[in-house]
Amino acid sequence: MALEDRNPNGESSLMKLAHLAFALVVGLVIVNTAAAQDAHATADVINMAKGLGAGLACGLAAIGAGIGIGRIGGSAVESIARQPEMATKIFIYMILTAALVEGVALFAVVAGFLNFK
Repeated sequence: MALEDRNPNGESSLMKLAHLAFALVVGLVIVNTAAAQDAHATADVINMAKGLGAGLACGLAAIGAGIGIGRIGGSAVESIARQPEMATKIFIYMILTAALVEGVALFAVVAGFLNFK
């Protein structure tokens, strides 16, 4: 199911993800505000938010890479089915593009872990 697909209510999957992210941010603000009276509790909430952010960054990077590489592979197979004589060139471009997507995802995972100190 692509991100552009819509459910029966007319809401796209991307909008669902945006609503989930907004609810998460609002929840963290409420928890941080409630715990702001105690300095130790505030530090715990900040550390929890850092861990949650690092986990979300790594998870979203992995999900994005999986979707990207899946679309690359699917398109390559479809292209090879349409023009079998171009299979070698298509395969080379597919591997190159998948490597670039994986590199960006690896960078995002490392950046997420580095921000979690």
